[in-house]
Amino acid sequence: MIGGLTGMVMAVRELPPESTQQAVGYPSLFLLVALGALVPVVPTGAIVSSAAVVAFHQSSPLSLLYVFLVAASAAFLGDTALYWLGQRGVRSRNGSRWLAALRSRVTPDRLAHAQERLDTHQVSVLVLSRLVPAGRIPVMLACLLAEMPLRSFARGDAAACLAWAATYQLIGILGGSLFPEPWQGVVAAVGLTVLISAVPALWRRVRGTQREAPSGHEHP
Repeated sequence: MIGGLTGMVMAVRELPPESTQQAVGYPSLFLLVALGALVPVVPTGAIVSSAAVVAFHQSSPLSLLYVFLVAASAAFLGDTALYWLGQRGVRSRNGSRWLAALRSRVTPDRLAHAQERLDTHQVSVLVLSRLVPAGRIPVMLACLLAEMPLRSFARGDAAACLAWAATYQLIGILGGSLFPEPWQGVVAAVGLTVLISAVPALWRRVRGTQREAPSGHEHP
């Protein structure tokens, strides 16, 4: 992941003319975000933030709008495709590799928590799951196991993808506004998205350590 982000920064430092950026950049952004939704190892948040930095420094006032629309639509397409593939595994007696891959990325505790929230909040949980790093897959798996129809999932996921694209674009705009050069803004945006992504894992590790700690001293 670090190597890919470093390559991204180097590519931004040698940006081609603006017309070429638009011709190549938007299709690339769409493919990378859609792939990241299907294969949750691509840092899609950092990609969207970096694209927003580049768009911020372009002369066209519509560049940021295009980044937002492309990112949101690609995330929605990837999410719904992954959910459809997961549904096939739920309905099949033998399951599927896509459903197995989703299960392998979610611990029982996180799945139980996601199922509990889904029972009480429904659509709002889908929106929040995309905004919380590593929150999307547990909620999607909970929706699959609850046999939520694809149409219902898509309605909630559409709002989630719009909110997600707007959030990471704002991070990119912040990075772009703080520095004169696009590559400097990309470094700032990537660093912030990596930091945001690391916080939930660190918090879960701290909580797990606290739970494992002895509640009192043993007496002889």
